[in-house]
Amino acid sequence: MSILLSLQAVGSQTADQMPDLTAVTVPTEAEINVIDLAFKGGWIMVVLLLLSLMAIYIFVQRLIVIHRAGKEDETFMNRIKDYIHEGKVDSALNLCRNTNTPSARMIEKGITRLGRPMNDVLVAIENVGNLEIAKLEKGFPLIATTAAGAPMLGFLGTVTGMVRAFFDMANAGTNVDVSLLSGGIYEALVTTVGGLVVGIITLFAYNYLVSQVDNVVNKMEARTMEFMDLLNEPAN
Repeated sequence: MSILLSLQAVGSQTADQMPDLTAVTVPTEAEINVIDLAFKGGWIMVVLLLLSLMAIYIFVQRLIVIHRAGKEDETFMNRIKDYIHEGKVDSALNLCRNTNTPSARMIEKGITRLGRPMNDVLVAIENVGNLEIAKLEKGFPLIATTAAGAPMLGFLGTVTGMVRAFFDMANAGTNVDVSLLSGGIYEALVTTVGGLVVGIITLFAYNYLVSQVDNVVNKMEARTMEFMDLLNEPAN
């Protein structure tokens, strides 16, 4: 009887010491946090952030200005034509001054040159047009600089990151650990990605603004040709 009790006691102790196979821990997968990676990029990421914010501000501001410049009244040139044929120069000038578009300011300049040679009128209109285009393209060099400079800053971060990684490895001597090199490698890769992302997006934004300005310029040239043809038309 005592032998059976001893066997039961040993069995219970063995069962208590055995690991619980049902409680299996599943390893959690590491997730990439964009903000944490950005901080690991070092001071170059701060420069890229400032450049991107500046580019966004200029893009939105220029887009609004260009959109307003592209809006035109379809009856504008017809009214100018009627005023010119009727000899109402003051009414034509008032209409141009009350219309806030580059084309209207060009036509206004042309009206003030009525009576002079056609070449002088055209030159005066073109000079105003050049000034209007310069106003529309204000800030474009900054966006273009950001598009070209952001990838270069990213590559600079790549070089500084690798220099840091090799410097840490040289100071570690024979006790080289992967975690010791991770900081420099993170800086090298994250700055490269950040610079390319900022540069590519800014480049697309710049080209889009250029295309919108080209559309406005085409409208300005069309209105100029209409006005010059108007001056060559005989009055009814």
